[in-house]
Amino acid sequence: MAQAAAVAKPPAPPRRRRASATPRRLPYLLIAPAALLMLGFIAYPVLSVFYYSLRDYNPTKPWRNGFAGLDNFTRIFTEDPLFRDTLVFSAKWVFVEVGLQLLFGLALALIVNQTFAGRALGRALVFSPWAVSGVLTSAIWVLLYNSQTGVTRYLADMGIGEYGVSWLSDTSTVFPAAIVADLWRGVPFFAILILADLQSVSKDLYEAAEVDGAGRFKQFWHITLPHLKDAIILSTLLRAVWEFNNVDLLYTLTGGGPAGSTTTLPLYIANTSVDAHDFGYASALTTVAFVILLFCSMVYLRLSKFGGEK
Repeated sequence: MAQAAAVAKPPAPPRRRRASATPRRLPYLLIAPAALLMLGFIAYPVLSVFYYSLRDYNPTKPWRNGFAGLDNFTRIFTEDPLFRDTLVFSAKWVFVEVGLQLLFGLALALIVNQTFAGRALGRALVFSPWAVSGVLTSAIWVLLYNSQTGVTRYLADMGIGEYGVSWLSDTSTVFPAAIVADLWRGVPFFAILILADLQSVSKDLYEAAEVDGAGRFKQFWHITLPHLKDAIILSTLLRAVWEFNNVDLLYTLTGGGPAGSTTTLPLYIANTSVDAHDFGYASALTTVAFVILLFCSMVYLRLSKFGGEK
């Protein structure tokens, strides 16, 4: 019996070899150097700004440097009228620029999405301003707005306006002039993103809509716009953040003038740190701007229901 039981006993299953943990960790090890570099280049400046926002730091007046606590933030909200003025202008600038860029960008994307002769060349011309840097863009438009050799000179030759008029030196015309200059560069951004999303819309939807008797406007309203919802939300959010932080174009084009009428909050921060060397107060302004952008972005994404059903 004992011998039969021994024969009937099934053999023990073979022991599984433990899988090496190295293959699973290899992707993380490969991206670790780049991740550490990105963390260093991003985390260190952010933490430095938060640190200096709590200090009085002016390299030209080292005897005044030291811990300030919340004094810089108290000064921002109670003693600095320029903060309120620049914040209001920044909001105005972002609202007008992003709204117009979205409108014209959507129109251009719809146009170049059609089939016509020379479409490739048309797309290249539409998208080319986006490849131009902000400083070069402002340099181009400074020449165009020059009172002696620019657009106003040719308009005066045709009897429109007067000679010697500078649109960038007049508080009543500097804002529209700056808007047009930034529109020239910003519209292609929306056109590129929206056109890329338009390529994925199924033509069967439009054919079915035509069979049901839907016109061009109804097709646009009920098919195109719902499909572009997430692309529009994302592009407007990104562009709003970039326009809020716009320094290069306005600094080169107007320098914040005339009489500070085109000074945005980031431009005010740049002037405070670079020109006045008050890095502690500029860091506090940057911290406030960061909180404002973060809060507005969260509210915008929540209200727009980004990523939800179309």
